[in-house]
Amino acid sequence: MAHFAKVLDGKVINVIVAEQDYIDNMIDTSAGKWIQTSYNTHGGIHYEPNSQTPREDQSGSLRYNYAGIGYLYDAEADAFYEPQPYASWILDTTTYKWNAPVAYPTDNKKYNWNEETTSWDLDESWDLDE
Repeated sequence: MAHFAKVLDGKVINVIVAEQDYIDNMIDTSAGKWIQTSYNTHGGIHYEPNSQTPREDQSGSLRYNYAGIGYLYDAEADAFYEPQPYASWILDTTTYKWNAPVAYPTDNKKYNWNEETTSWDLDESWDLDE
């Protein structure tokens, strides 16, 4: 089985699991287009199911990211990606993932993005003893 996203005006409005034959022969009079998406593709890399291990064969990598309802579709790049989470974040067009303008701290603590200051704030509920 494969996954297909219904795209209307560059936005994913539905995602289904179906055989290609079903998509090819279904009668769908609603606006939009069905486009295949890969459940195991993230950031342009196709992974082994339920793992963070990239597959040796990357031919299954489709459209950069698995499409979810509300995601966007760039037809020119043939890429699915999430809506921009914050106005200051930048779309990386090599992965079609959003990046903060400041790198996430690497001190193993939990942080939350502060759009007002465009910086990472330490999560006050963070407790190293738990």
